[in-house]
Amino acid sequence: MAYTIDLSGRVALVTGASSGLGAQFARVLARSGAAVVLAARRLEKLKDLRAQIEGEGGDAHVVGLDVTSLESIRAAVAHAETEVGSIDILVNNSGVSTTQRIQDVGEEEFDYVFDTNVKGAFFVAQEVGKRMLARAQGSAPGTYTGGRIINIASMAGMRALPQIGVYAMSKAAVIQMTKVLALEWGRFGINVNALCPGYIDTEINHRHWESEQGQKLVQMLPRKRVGKPEDLDALLVMLAANESHFVNGAVIAADDGFGI
Repeated sequence: MAYTIDLSGRVALVTGASSGLGAQFARVLARSGAAVVLAARRLEKLKDLRAQIEGEGGDAHVVGLDVTSLESIRAAVAHAETEVGSIDILVNNSGVSTTQRIQDVGEEEFDYVFDTNVKGAFFVAQEVGKRMLARAQGSAPGTYTGGRIINIASMAGMRALPQIGVYAMSKAAVIQMTKVLALEWGRFGINVNALCPGYIDTEINHRHWESEQGQKLVQMLPRKRVGKPEDLDALLVMLAANESHFVNGAVIAADDGFGI
């Protein structure tokens, strides 16, 4: 007998949805039946993605979001809930990085990474989580109580890597944030987990994997390959589903064994 996960009737907010993993996360959630709210700064990219999802028969909506602005976060979440309904699933995906050695990191680069990856991720989770808590406690309307928050961390948050030290530090903070949120909100039916991808080939880094330096890195990987965005589909859908109710506070590596 085939086993399927159906997210029909659920509303999912995906941050950083304009490209890369965020766009793929949005596609797979829509294919699983969820109404997906696409959030990012690049609205034209989001509109193109919405058209793709709708062309496949999915339900997608667009909202502008700058995760470095608390005002923007609050406005985006409020707009999403007004237009689509209460958010049941959050994929907290927005992230940035710089490449430099630790001794060369300046305050500007440090703040650039931490403002998005840590502060932004925290306040997006907080804004959505407060609304999930209100529904769970009966102080806000909604037919579905509880929720799923999936923080996109990185295997770099679990393993020290050269030249992306600040990024690795930020993702380690996201992992610890995940555990704290899971501990505090779990009793309300809100499951918070971290997905830690390894090296994934996206349009942002595709040329790097074709370069000499990129090929050297590939040869260091356990199976001499990088992943594709769709390699994370099954794990993401599982974490978003009602069936994952016993998975809370988990930090799950999807890195093809690189972290071993």
